[in-house]
Amino acid sequence: MRIRELIKKYDGKTVVDSVSFQIPRGKVTSFIGPNGAGKSTVMGMISRLLQRDSGLIEFEGKDIKGWRSRELSRRLAILTQSNQIQMKLTVEELVAFGRFPYSGGRLTDEDKRIIDRAISYMELEAFRERFIDELSGGQRQRAYIAMVIAQDTEYILLDEPTNNLDIYHATNLMKMVRRLCDELGKTVVLVLHEINYAAFYSDYICAFADGRVEKFGKVEEVITKETLSKLYRVEFEIMEIEGKPLSIWY
Repeated sequence: MRIRELIKKYDGKTVVDSVSFQIPRGKVTSFIGPNGAGKSTVMGMISRLLQRDSGLIEFEGKDIKGWRSRELSRRLAILTQSNQIQMKLTVEELVAFGRFPYSGGRLTDEDKRIIDRAISYMELEAFRERFIDELSGGQRQRAYIAMVIAQDTEYILLDEPTNNLDIYHATNLMKMVRRLCDELGKTVVLVLHEINYAAFYSDYICAFADGRVEKFGKVEEVITKETLSKLYRVEFEIMEIEGKPLSIWY
């Protein structure tokens, strides 16, 4: 996926300004940056939830605008920050929504097999008959990701998936995101506020500031004292754990 000269304005104010980069296939790429940097807005335009003002988003060789919705939903899945479903659904029923682009609501034996696999992969077998509103925040987030897995797309976009999760559930979720790439071959793109999660679990990082790309590259190229201090306007120190950079700010 290639993003070229992407621009978005609200009320005459440019919030995404000439953003260009390429998302590596089969890798985990995280968007980081301070509040208002344009991360979620770019994610929204990539997923077609937001309309761009100008620029190009090229997906599998053609402008993403040219894809039919049903065909695109078989190749790209998005999990937004607001996942409030008002219906009384069990985990299994929620995950089954991921098969809608294929089944149109009439589940085949193959659909059911994929749903079972997604529930198992996210370790939700014990909760499959539980209602979503009865789950903890971490369990509920895993159920939504299971729905995305059941959609069976190569590209998975997650906008702040660790939002409102405690350290235990957020860390487990990031481990599962890593497995999506390493074990299932998915291309995963995340918006993250937690710099150390981005550093430890990503392959590439796109750092945003003031609606522009401040730096894009492999983790060790972006998670540096100089880049982070400039990005967040506080002092950083970098150390390593298991060969991955860990940032400390003060």
